[in-house]
Amino acid sequence: MQKLAELYRGKAKTVYTTEDPDLLILTFRNDTSALDGQRIEQFDRKGMINNKFNYFIMTKLAEAGIPTQIVRLLSDNEVLVKKLAMVPVECVVRNRAAGSLVKRLGVEEGLVLDPPLFDLFLKNDAMHDPMINESYCTTFGWVSEPHLARMKQLTYQANDVLSKIFDDAGLILVDFKLEFGLFNGEIVLGDEFSPDGSRLWDKTTLDKMDKDRFRQSLGGVIEAYEEVAKRIGVKLD
Repeated sequence: MQKLAELYRGKAKTVYTTEDPDLLILTFRNDTSALDGQRIEQFDRKGMINNKFNYFIMTKLAEAGIPTQIVRLLSDNEVLVKKLAMVPVECVVRNRAAGSLVKRLGVEEGLVLDPPLFDLFLKNDAMHDPMINESYCTTFGWVSEPHLARMKQLTYQANDVLSKIFDDAGLILVDFKLEFGLFNGEIVLGDEFSPDGSRLWDKTTLDKMDKDRFRQSLGGVIEAYEEVAKRIGVKLD
């Protein structure tokens, strides 16, 4: 499968068309961004790590019955995926308090959230991805009620699957975001799952092992990503 034209360039991935109108190639770059792309740095091996990390996680989710856009791994930095009509809404599950939730509510970082919280955000960098609710989605036509219900169901299902994977590896899945799209009228998990879009803490030390190391200038970004990948069984070499 060959790359034809650049379709979209995101903060850390570039999307290319192929000779098959139903398939795309995602290329994971070494870019790392914060503050809606205002701060960008490159880290060696990051694109490779996130590509293989994402492929591993998506494969586990597919095995658990969650439909994903993944077709096959093409190279260290590239993966072949189904072309989805993306829903402009991010689904976020929070198992512990961190990030914007702590800032908004003043709760203690690390507070266990039982049951986990489910949040929705509009994908719009210019508006800084504002928080929304289910009513907004249907009123503005971003996604239908049945499709939104399916997205919510799959997000919680993914949380169950992934929480166990990371727990078995000595890690806490603090929170994460998922994005979905439509393929032949069905809701399918798209985009990526990596330490860029999730919070992962060491169970013993509570050390942050995700993009917060970049956001908070803690250092050791790639070392943390590699450690998480190795713990859950991702083959990087």
